Amino acid sequence: MIDLSTFYLGRKLRSPLVASSSPLCKDLGNLQKMEEAGAGAVVLHSLFEEQIMLEGQSLDRFLNANADSYAEFASYFPDIGPYDFGPRAYLLHIRAAKKALQIPVIASLNGVSLNGWIRYAREIEDAGADALELNVYFLPASFEVSGSQIEDDYCELVSAVKANVRIPVAVKLGPFFTSLPHMAYRLECAGAGALVLFNRFYQPDFDLETLEATPNLKLSTSDELRLRLHAVALLSSRLNVNLAITGGVHTGEDAIKAVLAGAHLVMTTSALLENGIRHLRQMEAGMVRWMEQHDYESVSQMRGAMNAASVANPEVYHRANYLKVLGSYIARSA
Repeated sequence: MIDLSTFYLGRKLRSPLVASSSPLCKDLGNLQKMEEAGAGAVVLHSLFEEQIMLEGQSLDRFLNANADSYAEFASYFPDIGPYDFGPRAYLLHIRAAKKALQIPVIASLNGVSLNGWIRYAREIEDAGADALELNVYFLPASFEVSGSQIEDDYCELVSAVKANVRIPVAVKLGPFFTSLPHMAYRLECAGAGALVLFNRFYQPDFDLETLEATPNLKLSTSDELRLRLHAVALLSSRLNVNLAITGGVHTGEDAIKAVLAGAHLVMTTSALLENGIRHLRQMEAGMVRWMEQHDYESVSQMRGAMNAASVANPEVYHRANYLKVLGSYIARSA
């Protein structure tokens, strides 16, 4: 009998397959279908501090106050109307999900101010969430903001939230750090119980007729998994935090690769949006089939089997692999 169970943020889950944050998670019926389809946990859609500001109408005052000094500021601010799910409704949704589901409910928070992060982290805990994922989405645009300052801000945020809540805290972050291993270690020291790799940064295109930036959303493909595999394989043998992969997980084989790299959790969204929530069953079946064929009895047995622990000098290994890849491409094109 294949044992798919895994541990994440102090809880035993029936499976590493988790439905990650998306608009699907706004509907309680969808959450119940995710549990029925075998999800080990669910991560709710994010509560954005901008939504909180909108609900209190303070954002309008903020925009108006800056209208003269930043003439185009308002046009750049995203229209989050279709995604709006204010704080009161969000907290009620957490409570309803906890009553309806047996699997853990992980809330997601995307703040702007430190006070906002702390305040709503507390309210999310009070609403009954089993854990909190800090969805840190920050792209620096100022020449005055240094990389070290950004890293300090991340760690200050995690420390402050952890000091104010008792539930476990995960940090969802992007790949844009000069030294990801160093940053990951700092976040572990700051109190993060898990790292979720990686946040997808949605990049706008240019409309050549209107000369405007046009935001659009493209769902992930399995090709995006490679960046995550590399990062988790590098980190999993060196850190004590749990690691989750999000982005590029579409099949049971993708999930197997994530676990072999060292992931405790495998999150998927695009695959469910494309194929429906029942696709989780197919992913689980694919995992079980591969494990039976390769004589693995449990997820814990195979976790990290292909991480950096098997390489004496990861830096040299990665550079040699880089040269090998380039050489193989040249050989094929000759």
